Amino acid sequence: MSKTQKKEKDTIYATLPKVLTGITGLDEITGGGLPQGRPTLICGEAGSGKTLMSIEFIVRGAVTYNEPGVFVAFEEKSDELAMNVASLGFDLKRLQEEKKIKIDHVHIDRSEIEETGEYDLEGLFIRLGYAIDSIGAKRVVLDTLENLFSGLDNLAVLRTELRRLFSWLKGKGVTAIITGERGDGSLTRQGLEEYVSDCVILLDNRVVNQITTRRLRIIKYRGTVHGTNEYPFLIDEDGISVLPVTSLKMANKVSTGRISTGVKALDGMLGGQGLYQGGSVLVSGTAGTGKTSLAASFANETCNRKERCIYFAMEESPSQIIRNMNSIGLNLQQHVDNGYLIFNASRPNLYGLEMHLVAMHKIIKKHKPTVVIIDPITNFINIGSVSEVKNMLVRIIDFLQEEQISVMFTALSLNNIVNEQTDEGVSSLVDAWILVRDIEFNGERNRGLYVMKSRGMKHSNQVREFVITGEGLDMIDVFLGPDGILTGSARDQQMLLEKTGEAIRTSAVGRKDREILRKRQVLEAKIASLNSEFESVEEELNKVYLEEELKKQILDKSREEVTRMRRGEHAEPPKTSRKK
Repeated sequence: MSKTQKKEKDTIYATLPKVLTGITGLDEITGGGLPQGRPTLICGEAGSGKTLMSIEFIVRGAVTYNEPGVFVAFEEKSDELAMNVASLGFDLKRLQEEKKIKIDHVHIDRSEIEETGEYDLEGLFIRLGYAIDSIGAKRVVLDTLENLFSGLDNLAVLRTELRRLFSWLKGKGVTAIITGERGDGSLTRQGLEEYVSDCVILLDNRVVNQITTRRLRIIKYRGTVHGTNEYPFLIDEDGISVLPVTSLKMANKVSTGRISTGVKALDGMLGGQGLYQGGSVLVSGTAGTGKTSLAASFANETCNRKERCIYFAMEESPSQIIRNMNSIGLNLQQHVDNGYLIFNASRPNLYGLEMHLVAMHKIIKKHKPTVVIIDPITNFINIGSVSEVKNMLVRIIDFLQEEQISVMFTALSLNNIVNEQTDEGVSSLVDAWILVRDIEFNGERNRGLYVMKSRGMKHSNQVREFVITGEGLDMIDVFLGPDGILTGSARDQQMLLEKTGEAIRTSAVGRKDREILRKRQVLEAKIASLNSEFESVEEELNKVYLEEELKKQILDKSREEVTRMRRGEHAEPPKTSRKK
């Protein structure tokens, strides 16, 4: 290897310096903000949010990063601009009084511009330079570029002036944003600005099925790696929020901690400890099976632990949910008053899928809950296809897993189309799937609950009867009768029949036991009588034996006496006792 090649190999080049915009999500997508000291082009159609994004760039820089900024408007006057952004919480008049920003309106009249081939921007440079020096500006915005060059038709002159403008901004060392209207078939009307800009950001405002969705895409960014996907962004009272969830990877840490579902019997079906903390669970079933009640119990248990829960309601208002849950013994209003339970109720048709995603992302980032409930996800099918809804839910699950937030989805099962979305689409994404279904028998409708899956834990495979009472939710062991599983009054009737049969069997067994006892007593009496008779016979036999033995003894004695007498021996006189 030559010395020249070795020197080139050992050379370490400095990375591109960047300036944080302060816009939520945009700095993450750009990998640290906009290129410092270089111009950035923000282009898009009317109403896409170019002016709002550029003014927020100026305001966030002045307030958050102590970098004063100059905003040069070629369309709106200073008072009009201040009024337009006041709804976002930006007080431009106060910031101008504090010398943190400077807003300058430059009027361009096309009739006063004559194309002579020597179009001069010196007047703008002098004016802009004075504004920058007066407050020590680090950031500059030119809004919009079309008005500045509206009198030029010569592309060669236009290109030259654009290069002069961009070179002048680089020479001042300011980080600049230049906005431009999108052209027909090109990013800008002139089709030249994107070539001389170091960073180009495209804003888009789409309307699909009468629903508006704003998207952002980085077309190019010289000298750095950046996100290349389309990202939805939201404009609300807090400014612009960009959601960079499409860049998330499956490298999240998981927790082994467990949290209760709020139903003790259901916790028992999930290994006795409930769900994994930071996991996801789907509760699906037909209408009226108690999905919202399960979700509300989960929220109530979370708030009882003094943890925050966000409840995204897609069908009912918070007042309806609170009222309905009072009937099963859940007082959710106290948790709302304490700030532990936060409701966010909206119809799915309010936004597109991407905008719902951005809104949820923003609320979760703001309140930092430990549990999120979305009830139900089925309604999203009205504003998107099954695949689009699934992609949205994947992003939500990935984001919540990264934040270690537990989430419960509820899904309504109606027909095959929705089942494909809720069962085939969502069930494969979640960690646990609980199914609640109707059990119709004996002229009545009851609820059955079972755990379809629960990753990483031992769980019950039994079908349990799901009971909703005035004191909460409970699970009852189902009863297996002659014709299958019985619930409700059919179970009670069968249990009564079995109890009656048991009582009859017990009574019959008692009678048999008493009869056996009587027979045993009679038999024992007979045995006692026979024993007595045997003892009498035995005693009689013993008496004869004793008499014979006595006779033998007397006979033997007599024989001895006779023998002694024959020998002449005198018999010993019998001994007599001496009388006192």
